[in-house]
Amino acid sequence: FISTERNEPPDIDVDFEHERREEVIQWIYRRYGRLRAALTAVVTCYRPRSALRDVGKAMGLPPDAVDVLARSVWGWGTDGVNEQRIREIGLDPSDPHLHCVLELARDLIGFPRHLSQHVGGFVITRRHVDEVVPIENAAMEDRTIIEWNKDDIDTLKILKIDVLALGMLTCIRKAFGLIEQHYGAAFTVDTVPKEVPQVYDMLCKADSLGVFQVESRAQMSMLPRLKPREFYDLVIEVAIVRPGPIQGDMVHPYLRRREGKEQVYYPKQELEEVLKRTLGVPLFQEQAMSIAIVAAKFTPAEADKLRRAMATFRRMGTIGQLRDKFINGMIDNGYEPDFANRCFEQIKGFGEYGFPESHAASFALLVYISSWIKCFYPAVFCASLLNSQPMGFYAPAQIVRDARDHGVEVRPVDVNASDWDNTLEEGAKGCAVRLGFRQVKGLREAHAVAIMVHRGDDGYRDIHDLWRKAGLPIAALTALANADAFATLGVDRRAALWRIGALADNPLPLFVYAERGSGHNGPPSLFVEPAVVLPAMTLGDNVTQDYQATHLTLRKHPLAFLRAPLKVDGYVTGKELPDLKDRRVLVAGLVLVRQRPGTASGVIFVTLEDESGVANVIVWPSVFERHRRILLDSTMLGVIGKVQSESGVTHVIADRLINLSPLLDEISSLDGEFEKAVAHADEVRRPGADVRVPPQDPRKVYGEGRNFH
Repeated sequence: FISTERNEPPDIDVDFEHERREEVIQWIYRRYGRLRAALTAVVTCYRPRSALRDVGKAMGLPPDAVDVLARSVWGWGTDGVNEQRIREIGLDPSDPHLHCVLELARDLIGFPRHLSQHVGGFVITRRHVDEVVPIENAAMEDRTIIEWNKDDIDTLKILKIDVLALGMLTCIRKAFGLIEQHYGAAFTVDTVPKEVPQVYDMLCKADSLGVFQVESRAQMSMLPRLKPREFYDLVIEVAIVRPGPIQGDMVHPYLRRREGKEQVYYPKQELEEVLKRTLGVPLFQEQAMSIAIVAAKFTPAEADKLRRAMATFRRMGTIGQLRDKFINGMIDNGYEPDFANRCFEQIKGFGEYGFPESHAASFALLVYISSWIKCFYPAVFCASLLNSQPMGFYAPAQIVRDARDHGVEVRPVDVNASDWDNTLEEGAKGCAVRLGFRQVKGLREAHAVAIMVHRGDDGYRDIHDLWRKAGLPIAALTALANADAFATLGVDRRAALWRIGALADNPLPLFVYAERGSGHNGPPSLFVEPAVVLPAMTLGDNVTQDYQATHLTLRKHPLAFLRAPLKVDGYVTGKELPDLKDRRVLVAGLVLVRQRPGTASGVIFVTLEDESGVANVIVWPSVFERHRRILLDSTMLGVIGKVQSESGVTHVIADRLINLSPLLDEISSLDGEFEKAVAHADEVRRPGADVRVPPQDPRKVYGEGRNFH
């Protein structure tokens, strides 16, 4: 926003590829000099978790007790730790030592903890910065910062430009590169085909995992209701699922008008010009300012003051000072008092963060481009997302699973085929994704590059050949073995670990041992190790090791191992939920996401994943209070509740939560014919309407150490 009345520098935000932002930052330092450009600081204050950790450490609490205390707090509250929560985790809040820790932690909440650097706020000045504020070195190499924070800069009207990082820009750039490399088509942001119906068809079904801005639970729930069919619909989609429109009660009126359930009404022609594109509902900051100008007769300077008051409403509470002027101005202009009050309350909602239309439009462009890539090049989209991590809501396991659900072949990490990045290979049905070494926990990029440089056209013959040529340390070989990266050499992870145990870091040249085995062509050794028959790993053990080594698996989903006993007990899959509307069900899954938006009045949204898909669960505050520890601690969660389904969006309204995490301990011992076990379970499955309520300890249901298959 730039106006002649402000007489101050504009606030400028620019998003760059997150992997290349440092290039931009260093260019700014070179261009303007260290004495005229510096990052602003951030005063980091104590939150409940950090206060508990620091006080607990200072007061000599055992590290495990400090960790348990800190994990008992969820969110950004300022009230400290409730004594009831302390009892739930097995500690006594009346203990004098612990009581002192809790009191000191409460006192520290909100107190400055340390000075840090802003995520990207640069000050650029004509005169030397150090004439008004000290410059100091940041902890990060080659960065210098000033000691003042963002609010200080605003007060002094010093130019600040936010140099921000956006992971999706990196993803799109890498996706365009893969498309050109493997499909021979060159695209840029400007040349992606516009308004392709298939893209909107995909979004209307909320098939948007990984897509920029519309992959959250709230956005996925909105997409089938909004049904975007053109670009401006995406602009509204980006802006409407925001605290501003939600707090201002703008979402439901807009949807009702879009669906034809409510008439679009404009009290005057002048408001129609402002609100026509959003069906009479203000959704953007520009519209709020325009209403003030045309309906309340604000001057542009006063409207800008209103915008600034909206931006600082929560912190400063200044918007109330403009209330009388706004409402009286509308009444004097012929509007009804009730309508004027409603307009002001809607505008006040922007104090919780209203989106500028220009910002929403630029984000909507990235929504469309990322959707287009996902729609027409799903293998490219998967590889690019994985290569741009960390970003978004979902872990690599969910990204890979979604790609496979869209027909993409995904191949495992392989010492003779993988690069550091995830790559594309020729597959049976188009391009397949080859997982890269970056997915292997504990493997450094330098070691991956050594593997790629030395394997040649023929690849490695065996583990010893790799060790000798690439010069990898034992730790790197162990990480590869744990990831089952030697499978194509005919060596499973257990055998690979056994053979690696015979190697040594930096051996003397005379005593380099060769691997033993039939057909081995290595150099002679001083002795021959006797052949060892190792016990075979179960499928469940392999799945468990996959998750530990690469955070994903290309084998069976963990819940596939448990489906037979879960079916016997009446648990349904996520895929079955849409057909069970208004029925009370049991559903179980791995916990992917727990969200408690500030605009949801304490409601918690949970996403569970099983072998069939995902289940969306709504947990009311009262249910959360009864099952707090279960919800926060569970890796695998059971939910008893009622199914609600509307406009293609299905939720389970939770009545009770069950910690099923102990069942995951059984998976490593399981192997067998899943289909037969599940089919047999179907024969004895209890009717869905007759939900059995298991006890809190799942072992009491399924039996200690029960062999499920």
